[in-house]
Amino acid sequence: MKEIAVRQLHFSYGASEVLNDVSFTLREGEILSVLGANGAGKSTLFRCVLGSLPYERGDVRVNEQSVREMTEKERAAHMAYIPQIHKPTFSFRVLDVVMMGMAKRISLLAAPSKAQEEEAYAALKKLGMESFAERGFASLSGGEQQMVLIARAIAQDASFLIMDEPTSALDFGNQLRVLGEIRRLTHAGYGVLLSTHNPQHALSFADRLIALKVGRIVAEGVPKEVLTRELIRTLYGVDAVFAETEGGRAIVPVGGEAPAQTEEKNNRK
Repeated sequence: MKEIAVRQLHFSYGASEVLNDVSFTLREGEILSVLGANGAGKSTLFRCVLGSLPYERGDVRVNEQSVREMTEKERAAHMAYIPQIHKPTFSFRVLDVVMMGMAKRISLLAAPSKAQEEEAYAALKKLGMESFAERGFASLSGGEQQMVLIARAIAQDASFLIMDEPTSALDFGNQLRVLGEIRRLTHAGYGVLLSTHNPQHALSFADRLIALKVGRIVAEGVPKEVLTRELIRTLYGVDAVFAETEGGRAIVPVGGEAPAQTEEKNNRK
């Protein structure tokens, strides 16, 4: 089975420790969600996994090969990165944006072949986005742009998709559409490492989760088992309960203030 194995990973910016003894495994065919507040180390973790940051201790291995020993081209053959939505400087054609995922397979001075164009079109079709092929990327909605970036990752022909908060700029409907498509990609065998600020996304869509607090894993496992009231309070400093609904388990905030704020008010009385 294909997998990404992270073992006892440590990373610091100077004297500031960001990741401490982080270990987990991502397997093909599953979504592993990474939870944590701002500054918990999620983006740094992803950059270490992708090989763009030189970690100090520990290792990241893709199918038993260390990313330290891989060339950039070899890493791209295994892992595709899907960033948060960004405003493009130029309005490239959607098909051209998808073909950028093949950059490691296209010669610097060569134009994409007809076969490569067809491959890019097939990636769009897999997500139901083929009718957008000739549109300008900048003219698309946020949800449509995110789907194109996922199609670009598919065209890269990697086994693992690394997604850093892919729904952060999307409205509620587009969040669910994008997450639904990501779920369907795992049915085709992709492994997905996905960070999110919304624990409900992990509860509803992920197979497993890891929770980071100040660079350490404080919980790991099946979301419905490890995502508890205590963990929500630990990660985000707020109180919440869980309710069973016809759509599944839902996280419901308790009151409108964080516990720390309530305690401070009580102390002033």
